[in-house]
Amino acid sequence: MASHTGDSERKTRLYHPYQDLHVPIQNLYNLPTSPEFLFDEEAAVQRRSWGENLQYYTGSGYLSGAIVGAAKGSIEGIKAAEPGDTMKLRINRVLNSGGQTGRRYGNSLGVVGLIFAGLESGFIHIRDTDDVLNSVLAGLGTGALYKAASGPRSAAVAGALGGMVAGFAVAGKQAFKRYVPI
Repeated sequence: MASHTGDSERKTRLYHPYQDLHVPIQNLYNLPTSPEFLFDEEAAVQRRSWGENLQYYTGSGYLSGAIVGAAKGSIEGIKAAEPGDTMKLRINRVLNSGGQTGRRYGNSLGVVGLIFAGLESGFIHIRDTDDVLNSVLAGLGTGALYKAASGPRSAAVAGALGGMVAGFAVAGKQAFKRYVPI
């Protein structure tokens, strides 16, 4: 490598941070590529645990509800703008409306996810099998419990709707897995 500042030739070598470790680089970062389990029984089961289900359904319910609610609230805040409002007041109205509606929707869907996860895990434990019926029963129970305070008719309608939605979601997921190899 010739130096452009002088007429002398300098030889340089590339920096190697692991040269004095005397360990093959392949062994240094040989991380596992599959999940590690404490017991062999855990590896045989191809589903999430009840705690993982609880976190997944509650968290995704809250997040999706918060996003949808924030969008709906922001649109309502934009529509509620009055002529003569300053830009600062309009932005404040949009943020307040979006935040309030987002929290309300997020909390509602988070509770629905919490109830569904608990019921589904309970049905899996009681029936000792993991199939579509557990999800349908959990959806039915979730809808009925969520609307129980509104009366028996509302609870029955919400339960039927919850069971159908859960059944369609699980059936659609299984059909998707069958036709789209992942």
